[in-house]
Amino acid sequence: MMPLMKSRALTLAAVLLSIGLLAALPLCAQKKKDNLVKPMAGPRATALRTTWLYISPDRGSQKVSRVAPGREMVIAEKSGTWLRVFANTDAEELHNSDDEPWIGGDETTPPVSGWMEARGIVDENSPNGDQIVMGEAANEEASASDPRGAANAAQTARLLYRRVVEMFPNSPLAAEAAWRSADIHWQIEKADVNSRPSAKEQNPALRPEMDESDLKHVIKYFPHTPQADKAAFNLLDDKLCGDWQGQEKCPERESGLYEKFVDEHPDGPRTAQALYNAIYRQCVLVDMFNADQNDRKAGDAKKHAHDLIDRLHQKFAQSDYTARASALVYKIDQGIPVYGIDQQ
Repeated sequence: MMPLMKSRALTLAAVLLSIGLLAALPLCAQKKKDNLVKPMAGPRATALRTTWLYISPDRGSQKVSRVAPGREMVIAEKSGTWLRVFANTDAEELHNSDDEPWIGGDETTPPVSGWMEARGIVDENSPNGDQIVMGEAANEEASASDPRGAANAAQTARLLYRRVVEMFPNSPLAAEAAWRSADIHWQIEKADVNSRPSAKEQNPALRPEMDESDLKHVIKYFPHTPQADKAAFNLLDDKLCGDWQGQEKCPERESGLYEKFVDEHPDGPRTAQALYNAIYRQCVLVDMFNADQNDRKAGDAKKHAHDLIDRLHQKFAQSDYTARASALVYKIDQGIPVYGIDQQ
C-alpha cells in the first residue's frame, strides 16, 4: 500500500467539478466505536461500482433505486449471488454537529431497501476489505486529477475513504483514510471560497468560514499522528489574509501562525513547509519595510529570516523547502526584491 498512499493529487479543475456535490463529513471516534449502533442488523458494506437495487433478486424485476460507489449499506439477507440491503442512495450525507459520529447519527433521508447483485460489494467481513476500499478510493482520487476522469470522482473518493474508517475502524489505514476524506472536503471548500470576491478581502473574518469539523475530527480521534499534523496545518488556511494590500500586518501575523505551528509540531510532515512559509513572509517584510524606509524593522525581519532558515538547515537539510528558503534569503541579502517587482 505504500506507493498507493504516496500518490495523491487533486487538481483545481477536479475540485471545482465536485463543488456542491459533497457535504460536511464527520469522522468516527475510536474511543466510541464500541458504543456505535448500526442502523440495521447485519454487516456494513459499500459498493465499488454503481449498482441497481431491485424489488426482488431478479434483474427482470422492478428497479427501486441506484446506489453509487462509496455509499453506506447494511446487508440484511443473502440469497445466492444476491444481497438484500438497506442503502443510502445519492442523497447528500449531512451531519448536524461536530460531535456527531458517523454511525448512529440522524440521517437526512431514510435508507432504501432492495436486492442487489453481490458483485463489487465489500463488507466489513471481506478479507482485506480495508485495503480494497482504500485502494478504490485512491484510484478515484487519482481519476479526479485526470481531465478525462469522472466529474464526481472526488466525491466518490471521499465517500470511499469515509467507509474505510466506518467499516474498518481498527485498520492501520483508518487514520490515513480519515485524513484524505477530510482533506478532499477541505480543498473543495477552499476552492469555493477562493472563487468568491470576498477571497480578496484582507481580513479573513470577512470571508465565509470553511467547515473545519472534518479536520478537527482527525485531530481529535487520531491524535499525535502525521495525519493529525497535516489536518492542523490545513486549518491555518482559514486564518490567512486574502490580499495583503501591501500592509505589513498580514505577513507579520501569518509568520507568527506558521511559527506557532512549528513549535507545536516540531517533527511533523508539514513542519518544513511551515518554516518555509514563515521565512517567505519575513523576506516579504524586508521588502515592505525597505519600501517604507524603515531600516530598523527591515533589519529585524532579515535577521529573523536567517534564524528561521538555520532551523530548517538543522532539522530538514535535505528538504526541498530548505533549498527554496535558501534562495529567498539569498535574494534579500543581495537586495533583490522578493515581494513586488525589481525596478533595477
